[in-house]
Amino acid sequence: MEFCSKMDLKKTFLIALVLCILGITLWEIYWRSMGYTPNLNDDKALWSTQRAKLENPSNKEIVILGSSRAYFDIQLNEWQQVTGTKPIQLASTGSSPLPIFNDIVENTDFKGTVIIGVTPGLFFSTTFPGASPWKRPQSKVDYYKKRTYAQRLNYFFSVPLQKNLVLMSSDDEEWADDIDLKSLIRNFPKDNRSGAPIASPFYNFGKVTTERNMSMIPRVVADTAFANTIKKVWVFFAKVAPPPDKKSTMAFFLRDAEKFINRGGNLILLRCPSSGFYKEAEAKFLSRSEFWELLLKQSKAKGYHYNDYPQLANFECPEWSHLSKNDATKFTIELAKIMLNDGGVN
Repeated sequence: MEFCSKMDLKKTFLIALVLCILGITLWEIYWRSMGYTPNLNDDKALWSTQRAKLENPSNKEIVILGSSRAYFDIQLNEWQQVTGTKPIQLASTGSSPLPIFNDIVENTDFKGTVIIGVTPGLFFSTTFPGASPWKRPQSKVDYYKKRTYAQRLNYFFSVPLQKNLVLMSSDDEEWADDIDLKSLIRNFPKDNRSGAPIASPFYNFGKVTTERNMSMIPRVVADTAFANTIKKVWVFFAKVAPPPDKKSTMAFFLRDAEKFINRGGNLILLRCPSSGFYKEAEAKFLSRSEFWELLLKQSKAKGYHYNDYPQLANFECPEWSHLSKNDATKFTIELAKIMLNDGGVN
């Protein structure tokens, strides 16, 4: 009787194992047939691996902050080819750079070079902790401070799976094409009974590496219809975004800028290209003179605006806000050369 019980248990286990493997295989095949490919999750755990490099940094390090333009437009390998130094990429999509810069100023002794990408609508957006542009980067900082050894091990063991299995596709952002269970449930069509504006589906359009080198996927350039889905989201955000809070954001940033520069840090502000709707809207509602120029003057930081350099001024963003991979490569090389030649970076 005991022997039969053990045999039944073994048989049940084998059947369950086979069904599990079969289910995973079919799920993976299905999503690959839908055009998905494996991609790392650009989540808090990945961000934290780069933030950890500032625990014992060389002051020759270069750190990149900002929102998605600084993330997509600066390519790490190309920067290293020109300057000899590979930057630490800590930019965060859809975010204000202020919480992460504050973390570096207050919680590290770093006094190397910090390049902050200034996307006007996000940089000057808010200092309110509950607002998305602030909450998103602050959650990364908080996760880094509180992460456990179990979470670190989980990330370490998950990376090979993320690189090889489409079904691992998930993110901190609310992409419409994330396919983990939580995202599938979240993105299930719902009735809109409130009458509030509904954003178009927002699809992931970047591919990231373990060093957080982000590049635009080729589909954005090749598929106009796909690029238009992203443009619709930008238009929606522009309609629902509150007015900029220049007073609070400037005051918050200037305190950190002063402290960083006074301890010997090299602070650089960077304005990356925009096109079409975004370029027009930024010029109209976030004018260069009232925002960018004032920020440079009061912070005493070095500044690089793409419109000031012929090598940088004529790039077109396929979805109005970010450079394609090929253009980001060219942009990075030219930008690094400019900064090297005028002493912006060593």
